[in-house]
Amino acid sequence: MGEKSVQKRKYILDKARSVFADKGFKDVTMKDIVDACDISRGGLYLYFSSTEDVFLAVLEDEIDEDDEEAVVAALSGDATAGDMLALFLKEQKKEILRKKNNLTVATYEYFSLHKSQGKDNPLKNQFDTAVRIVEKLIENGVESGEFYCENPVGCARNLMYVVEGLKIASKTIGVTEEAIDRELMYVLEGLVPDELNN
Repeated sequence: MGEKSVQKRKYILDKARSVFADKGFKDVTMKDIVDACDISRGGLYLYFSSTEDVFLAVLEDEIDEDDEEAVVAALSGDATAGDMLALFLKEQKKEILRKKNNLTVATYEYFSLHKSQGKDNPLKNQFDTAVRIVEKLIENGVESGEFYCENPVGCARNLMYVVEGLKIASKTIGVTEEAIDRELMYVLEGLVPDELNN
């Protein structure tokens, strides 16, 4: 794919992302994406064959493969594991609270209609990557004495299930910033050794 084609594809994905954020997944048509991009149907079909194809590309675009490497690199610097975990959770909180250009509803609509397994499921891949990041942060915190945890992967998985639940709650029943802080702190308090709590 030439540079012009790469740029055109990126443009389509950026515009489509907004469409999916506004309408969810199931109500979006190829015409909606054509209209948002102000291109011909043929122009869109050069890159994508269906709304599902576009949506999966948007999701793949969302997943930053370098997240794990960035955390590992950051941990080799001066930041503590606690600082890095706080930064990670701050980003998760921003995503939970994001009102505009949020793909949560579209993502859950798509995966409730299309059961993809294993490596074919970008939502699961994103979740698993986040679990690995949190697990590494917890392990580093345990090594430095900052955290106490006998099961870092279990704790990481639990924390990410809480985050996913908060994402759904924010779009269905509503959740306040204070409630997000309270739920995340509840999980994190279990990591702090008793002698540091007093």
